[in-house]
Amino acid sequence: MPQSLHDIKIDPRNAEILISINGTLYPRDKAMISVFDSGFILGDGVWEGLRLVDGGVPFLHAHVERLYEGAKAIFMDVGISPQELVKRLFACIDANRMRDGVHIRLMVTRGVKATPYQDPRVTISPATIVIIPEYKSPSPEKFERGMTLHTVNVRRGAPDVQDQKLNSHSKLNCITACVQAMNAAADEALMLDPLGFVATCNSTHFFIVRRGEVWTSSGQYCIPGITRGNMIRLCKDSGIPVFEKQFSLYDVYGADEAFVTGTFAGLIPVREIDGRPVRHPMSTAEWKGAGPVSLKLSGLYKALCAREATRSLR
Repeated sequence: MPQSLHDIKIDPRNAEILISINGTLYPRDKAMISVFDSGFILGDGVWEGLRLVDGGVPFLHAHVERLYEGAKAIFMDVGISPQELVKRLFACIDANRMRDGVHIRLMVTRGVKATPYQDPRVTISPATIVIIPEYKSPSPEKFERGMTLHTVNVRRGAPDVQDQKLNSHSKLNCITACVQAMNAAADEALMLDPLGFVATCNSTHFFIVRRGEVWTSSGQYCIPGITRGNMIRLCKDSGIPVFEKQFSLYDVYGADEAFVTGTFAGLIPVREIDGRPVRHPMSTAEWKGAGPVSLKLSGLYKALCAREATRSLR
């Protein structure tokens, strides 16, 4: 049965969490925003997913920078400084007495509207800032079982339509892709760019391993993934040839290994793509788990997260 990366066992502790809305903490069942909020009405805003590792957030500076860069791109004022946002983030985490095994959704919308309408000039409040920390960790079984992917007909669009580098609340193209993959009994959708080259997945970034080389897309049709960037960095530091390039499904089907990456799950191997097992084209062996390159990068990434978890914008 297909499963998403966020198919997890519900942690009963999450029923009692405190959620930060504009700097005020509310119990989960009391945490509410206006029905006139820009995010609810229009999906007008930007967001980040963060992990808490041993009391700190890995790659915190990169996440906050991406959030503010996205806000600038859509001409939205976050309303507080990056330093104040980080202070608010850890005030929420500390109030919940959390230290590890936590996933955080940090969301910023343009604020409350006077009336349901897209024009930013009818916004009558500062930006809405919501921080939701939950006890949530990826299942080890997902790494062992591997992911299945299905190539969908929903494309990642050109930047003159909606720039795919923007991590916005408007995710309908990814949701539609996810629905297609789900209906094809796959875990995740593999999405192509406007020219038919591989772009990314609906909620993760995609890599293949071919004859000792790691390939990922050009990066022009996906968000600038922080985990993606760290995988490329780890390859370079470890002497693994890595390339950001255009490649087609022909190259994917002939790959020795494949994996997806993201903040929540880290690295998860892929065992099947469009009904084809992920293995060297001359092999008939059954998929027995992550390949050697995927295993090495997964271990290196976990160590990197532990080293670079911080509580400040250093």
